[in-house]
Amino acid sequence: MAATYVPQLQLRAVPFGFVKQALVWIIAFSCVMCAVVFGNVAHAQGSKIGFVNTERILRDSAPAKTAQTKIEAEFKKREEEIQRLGNNLRTAAQKFEKDAPVLSESDRNKRQRELANIDADLQRKRRELQEDFNRRRNEEFATIIERANTAIKRIAEQDNYDMILQDAVTVNPRIDITEKVIQALGTK
Repeated sequence: MAATYVPQLQLRAVPFGFVKQALVWIIAFSCVMCAVVFGNVAHAQGSKIGFVNTERILRDSAPAKTAQTKIEAEFKKREEEIQRLGNNLRTAAQKFEKDAPVLSESDRNKRQRELANIDADLQRKRRELQEDFNRRRNEEFATIIERANTAIKRIAEQDNYDMILQDAVTVNPRIDITEKVIQALGTK
């Protein structure tokens, strides 16, 4: 029975900001605890609290959509190249499986090594693309977050907010000012 080579052609999704998400939960928990501890004092003084959903800003705001389109355009050529390499590898693997019964043992081993090398190169290129894409997206998102923080500060001053929380676990919609921030980002 001839050994066959089956390349792994699955794209592995890298979790978006796993570490960031953990930090967000820690910060959110800390903010909630501060709100609970200082809530009674703040409530007695008539404090005004707002909430901003950063994830929604990074998904729905005009600058975020523009950045996403820009990044996708930057990486489109590399993605197409990787797709072409994946198709070539798939075709070569199918040809190998078809030819394997008539190949000598040394030719079969040689072609298996070649396919394994091509597959390893393809996986490396996919990993590099994903890392570059994530790095570039994080650069763009950092700029958007800076702009959002500036807009949040401006809104807080204009509307006399005492505290604005970002990324809390649960929030009453009446204190959610995310839409105001998205609108402020869209006007620049």
